[in-house]
Amino acid sequence: MDIAALKAFLAVAESGSFSRASAQLFLTQPAISKRVAMLETELGTRLFDRIGRHTSLTESGHALLPRARRILLEVEDCRRAISNLSERVAGILRIGTSHHIGLHRLPPILRTYSTNYPEVELDLHFMDSEEVCRAVLHGDLELGIVTLPLETPAELGSRKIWPDPLDFIIDPKHPLARQKVVTPAQLCGFAAILPSPGTYTREVIEQAFKPLQLTIPIRLATNYLETIKMMVSVGLGWSVLPRSMISDDLAVLDVSRIGQLSRQLGTVWHSGRTLSNAAQAMLATLDDTIDRTAVS
Repeated sequence: MDIAALKAFLAVAESGSFSRASAQLFLTQPAISKRVAMLETELGTRLFDRIGRHTSLTESGHALLPRARRILLEVEDCRRAISNLSERVAGILRIGTSHHIGLHRLPPILRTYSTNYPEVELDLHFMDSEEVCRAVLHGDLELGIVTLPLETPAELGSRKIWPDPLDFIIDPKHPLARQKVVTPAQLCGFAAILPSPGTYTREVIEQAFKPLQLTIPIRLATNYLETIKMMVSVGLGWSVLPRSMISDDLAVLDVSRIGQLSRQLGTVWHSGRTLSNAAQAMLATLDDTIDRTAVS
């Protein structure tokens, strides 16, 4: 079975379009169509239904999709394992990270890494931590530098890098800001601006409130912590943010009956796949950076 044909099939299946697949693979659309047609001839079945401009998988296409992914991941894993024998640190390293980590944690690490390993091309993707973990499991990314999930899937290897304590925050002019201690019930008397449902940070907050049987009145949910910070600072509600983001335009609340909230930031990779020399060097760079920070 031709690897190039499988790549073309997978690109069409995941993008839902022959034209988008051609752009993704830097091939002409006729070339993509030819490779898919070759695969259909070899398998003796139609893989896509093409109705007008709409392209969808047939039953056979759905059956092939997970197997094609596994085959291509195995091929990539073989290439990494053989390439690693040379001990050369080079090639493309696909990393996913959140906007918060990319802005506040990664710049010095990326600078050090690029200086030490100039032959590595960093392919950096900014997305939600949850999306990064799915992309690593799927094989689209080799490493993730993310907010770690509260329960890590068995297929994900992970390493804690930074503890990230969280604080309750509010506009300094808000009435609650004048109180030494605020009860959770008082807090829930005002609107909240929180990370979106399903995010790891939101899960940390919800777990803290669950035993109290209180409903948080949510005015807005967004995954962009900088946006949450701005909206709180102008008096639109309270929230929970990493302590590293606290500034003079925010007041920190001492909330009773809720202990210190925290999340863990770190790295994830697929535990069943071979890490490239470039990925191993990134993990070492992260460890070295943290070690030097701890000493200082």
